[in-house]
Amino acid sequence: MQNTGLKTAAIEKISHKEYFNIAVSVDCVIFGYEEKQLKVLLIKSDLKEFEGLWSLLGDLVTPNENLDDAPYRVLLERTGLKDVYLEQVHSFGDVHRHPSGRVVTIAYYSLVNIKSHKLNLTDNELHWHNVAELNSMAFDHKLILDTCLQRLQEKVLEHPVVFNLLPEKFSLRELQDLYQAILGQELDRRNFRKRINLKNWLVDLNEMEEDVPHRPGKLYKLKSGLKKISTDLNRSKPVKTHLV
Repeated sequence: MQNTGLKTAAIEKISHKEYFNIAVSVDCVIFGYEEKQLKVLLIKSDLKEFEGLWSLLGDLVTPNENLDDAPYRVLLERTGLKDVYLEQVHSFGDVHRHPSGRVVTIAYYSLVNIKSHKLNLTDNELHWHNVAELNSMAFDHKLILDTCLQRLQEKVLEHPVVFNLLPEKFSLRELQDLYQAILGQELDRRNFRKRINLKNWLVDLNEMEEDVPHRPGKLYKLKSGLKKISTDLNRSKPVKTHLV
């Protein structure tokens, strides 16, 4: 019988046993928007090494679980959220990122409307936090958060991805407040509105704001069909942000 030089998978596993003892996890960066603040959903770490620190929603991928199924399971178990789009952003594999051993994690992010998505907060340590006020976090979760935030910032002025954070009807003032919260900087009102108008994303509803402490502004909504487009574009490569 001709020797092909091939080895079986069983022999491969035996000869590289230490390589098959690396765990894989997923971490979910769930962004929301409330009171002119970009927020992220966090939970208190249950590890002694990170006592008192906040962490992202995550878990180990089970042996019989597909990678992209894991973040949806995590969200459903922890918050009751389902049918939420999650974009895979980046992998993090520093050797010492987890105190229990070698764990490579895959980060996902999503945008949810805090008011319209009623979370089933089964854990009283699960809360929304202002992104701008976060410093130390458990594991390398601050790095993961910052990486996902950068991905969001790279997309917001080129693709209509942020409208998931707003109600169906909104003013240009509210839209600019949202962009400023995401980008972390003040934007010139005239330039911002010009840039948004050129995108041709919005429909003028011929309605005005009511019961607001300032001069009422016109109300708009996202053009029909763009919600699906914005979700599909989340799968595209990040683009350079051009600030207004």
